[in-house]
Amino acid sequence: MTFPAPIDPPARLLMGPGPISAYPSVLRAMSAPLVGQYDPFMTATMNETQSLYRDVFATANDATVLIDGTSRAGIEAAITSLVRPGEKVLVPVFGRFGHLLAEIAERALADVHTIEVEWGQVFTPSAIEEAITRVKPTLLALVQGDTSTTMCQPLEEIGEICRRHGVLFYTDATASLGGNDFEADAWGLDAATAGLQKCLGGPSGSAPLTLSDRAVEVVRSRSRIEAGIREEGDASADDFVRSNYFDLGMVLDYWGPRRLNHHTEATSMLYGARECARVLLLEGRNAVIERHRRIGDAMLAGVRGLGLDVFGDVAHKMTNVVAVEIPDGVAGDAARQAMLTDFGIEIGTSFGPLHGRVWRIGTMGYNARPDAVFSTLAALEHVLRRFGARVPVGGGVDAAAEALT
Repeated sequence: MTFPAPIDPPARLLMGPGPISAYPSVLRAMSAPLVGQYDPFMTATMNETQSLYRDVFATANDATVLIDGTSRAGIEAAITSLVRPGEKVLVPVFGRFGHLLAEIAERALADVHTIEVEWGQVFTPSAIEEAITRVKPTLLALVQGDTSTTMCQPLEEIGEICRRHGVLFYTDATASLGGNDFEADAWGLDAATAGLQKCLGGPSGSAPLTLSDRAVEVVRSRSRIEAGIREEGDASADDFVRSNYFDLGMVLDYWGPRRLNHHTEATSMLYGARECARVLLLEGRNAVIERHRRIGDAMLAGVRGLGLDVFGDVAHKMTNVVAVEIPDGVAGDAARQAMLTDFGIEIGTSFGPLHGRVWRIGTMGYNARPDAVFSTLAALEHVLRRFGARVPVGGGVDAAAEALT
């Protein structure tokens, strides 16, 4: 029998919308030795990680944990645990990931209502309040940063609107947390989830999650353990969370002082998630956000310096990703492949109405740094010229460098 060689990935600079190149210290942390799930070191590390992510989310929520799984696991845990079948969920959709929230809520048997704006735009608070008044939902599920369009939905006024109407407020901050302003408590969020593979600078596979006391009350009211119910046949109503793995009441008991067994914590991912938060807070949360803003502005200036148009309302663009209109006559997918094959640089395509129309270029986490911007712009200039586009010589790098001065 012939065995494959040891894993040896090619060198890549991941400059798409995520995943991105991880901080080296995160990769080192993930190679640390394993311990048992109730080893004092393990439980202490879990407690440290909870404390770190409270600072990342800017919250005092005790219920701040990791969901073992990709960012989508965090989304599903939040929605599945917060919404009973038949309850109304309102999802404002301004890109692909709003549709994802709606689908997950539908699978949870919620009565899902959506409102939409044109891709490249965001919602006004008044539009969201009008829909809340009309629909009367139990939960508002709203993406903060949608990488499919690169738009960042303002959240500052939404929490107060939700409180006024008695609505729970959940946001998916997968693509935005750590690189854009985020204030869970100040903005009145009841639930928020994220992933490591964007601005937090780690690999996909762990989903930080935080819940307000109001959200915890809902989660607890749906817990089989709290009700003394252990077997599926004991439940005759839809009050209880249908999923075992995504039952946040059970997850909170696992992470809390009772340490009730729920699953075996993904130890290496825990180490990585802890290091992502540690690195961010060591640099300073606001400093990291400002770094993303500064480097994102440089990339924006650079693609414009190449004569390229930018998609969407730039005033509401995320700091960490830009959507670039593919020039007429340039084969978008072939050019992306040339970037990867010839330069080892990955940039992203897009979805739905934007597929084949834009490239998405990310500057986030470890890659939110000047040399990554310059390398990407220099390679993009070369590829564009090879594919027949007329672009200014050095225009991208020069414009980015000027933006950084």
